[in-house]
Amino acid sequence: MTLSDSIPCTLSQKIFREHLGSGTSVLPGEPIGLAIDQCLTQDSTGTLAWLEFESLGLDRVVPQVVVSYVDHTNAAFKGESSDDHLFLQTAASRFGAVFSRPGNGVCHQVHYERFGRPGATLLGSDSHTPTAGGLGMLGIGVGGMDVAVAMAGGLFHLEAPVPVLIALEGRLPWGVNAKDVILGVLRRITVRGGVGRILEYGGAGADTLSVPQRATITNMGAETGATTSIFPSDGVTLDFLRRQGRAEQWRELRADPGASYGETIALDLSRLVPLVAMPGSPDRVERVEAVEGTPLRQVHIGSCTNGGWQDIYVASRLLEGRTISPHCEVMVVPGSRQVLQMAIADGSLGRLVQAGCRIMEPGCGPCIGMGFVPGSGHLSLRSVNRNWLGRGGSSEGRLALASVEVCAASALAGAIADPRRLDPVSIPEPDYLVDDSMLIAPAGHSAEIIRGPNIVPLRPQTPPPAIMELPVLIKLADGISTDDILPAGPLTQHLRSNLPRIADWVFHYLDPSFSERAREAQGGFIAAGENYGQGSSREHAALAPRELGIAAVFAGSFARIHRSNLINCGIAPVVCDTAALQQGDLIRLDLSEVGSGRVHVRHLPSGSEIPARLDLTPREREILLAGGALAYAGRSLG
Repeated sequence: MTLSDSIPCTLSQKIFREHLGSGTSVLPGEPIGLAIDQCLTQDSTGTLAWLEFESLGLDRVVPQVVVSYVDHTNAAFKGESSDDHLFLQTAASRFGAVFSRPGNGVCHQVHYERFGRPGATLLGSDSHTPTAGGLGMLGIGVGGMDVAVAMAGGLFHLEAPVPVLIALEGRLPWGVNAKDVILGVLRRITVRGGVGRILEYGGAGADTLSVPQRATITNMGAETGATTSIFPSDGVTLDFLRRQGRAEQWRELRADPGASYGETIALDLSRLVPLVAMPGSPDRVERVEAVEGTPLRQVHIGSCTNGGWQDIYVASRLLEGRTISPHCEVMVVPGSRQVLQMAIADGSLGRLVQAGCRIMEPGCGPCIGMGFVPGSGHLSLRSVNRNWLGRGGSSEGRLALASVEVCAASALAGAIADPRRLDPVSIPEPDYLVDDSMLIAPAGHSAEIIRGPNIVPLRPQTPPPAIMELPVLIKLADGISTDDILPAGPLTQHLRSNLPRIADWVFHYLDPSFSERAREAQGGFIAAGENYGQGSSREHAALAPRELGIAAVFAGSFARIHRSNLINCGIAPVVCDTAALQQGDLIRLDLSEVGSGRVHVRHLPSGSEIPARLDLTPREREILLAGGALAYAGRSLG
């Protein structure tokens, strides 16, 4: 499919073709480079992204819209976080980005409310950047280095994903939420089923979903491993933008009739039931009837997944005139300040407080373990997007995922409950309150960047040795997440600008001795199973191991974003069977022929050669051999 072809295109392929900066085909598997219209960073990943941008030596960001958000550490529970916020604000002002102040809301929610544009490309240093797909925008989550390069005007390179059509029919019945749509998809394709794919939603059922409902679905599509998810831009999109005062930014955008998809998945909304993802993985999905009555200690309503006005309103009406169970606590976290202001104006906040709920300011908060951490063995039911071990700030708590309807009904019962036993709630048309006073426009070139003592400059990237003989420092199972590699929450959140200190926490939940052993060994390798690095886009999960001297990861397969982050950090993602590798084994890694696509791995204890490969594009080989993306970009942009 060349640029001049008239072959029918899917929705994502249309946007790819409009933004193609390199490559001539958007067929699946073809290497392409995309021009990026918008970028976002947040405080958990943004300090490094801005340090990385600064290292490229440019005066101003290039894309049309760049927004620096504070949402992960908005409460600034330690002084280092306050220093980070000031650095982010002054760096944004200096380099030409908008700054979203603490308390303004989660980047994904605010971005589709106030900045998202149908048909545009968005690159964000957060894995849930695909939330923008609810607006017909192509939002892709990546590591900070990729965002830094895009902010400098560089292309974003990837292999064109396989488009998958999720054909929706019918209409959601009472008690069933958009959260149940994506949980239904996860139950069907699992957390690995979206790898190398884009999930495109269509069909008559899509027309029945509001933009916030669509955003819930595209947000949590990240849990399938998909590159992104997207809905058409239609009359529903226009209505949303009109209510946000941005109707002029609308354009109609749909797949062409006859467009070809790698797979079509039919989903009848009218036949969906409330679903719950039980602890351990977002795809451990059960019908609510199967787990009803399971005791709870916590309920969390909100987040960027289910923190829109409709969700908060429905929860408040279900709890109106009632009192939550004495056996569990309830925390409500609106997704944005706009949602909070609307909830105050329409009485939702009062109803929630009257029922016994606690209210947290808009931000990530409990979703990443920043407050409301579950106790030992406690089950916490949440309307968030992830429930891996340690995700809520403790390896001792257990997280289950569900819609706000299930969460509200369960808060009353003190156990997982079916919301269909409660009276239906009538939802009025939203009257969005537009107030951009928490968005700070950039100043100019003379703005001073203020750096606290915790903001440590990046070490220069240097080419890797051609041949290395190092030990396997840890042997891991399948499905290791970025939370397993480097915990989120209060242990590390204040150290995101300090790689030497945050490296102390690598594999903390799985092996607290790892960092010390890695430093004593002066480097080594990691061995793991399938889908290594699933989850967050945080490049710290690659940068911190690199700080400890990790030179390569051997695994059966890699999650998309983490694989890119490893390459960008100069770590080789070697694909091989790791069954024979054990902790302590000495491995010889020969990269001398990487330039021609070959890699050699020898297991020195047995003397045997291990069949292995480095599935790299020619550009990725150059990045790895340069020592990382910044070294490569500095050369190419210069």
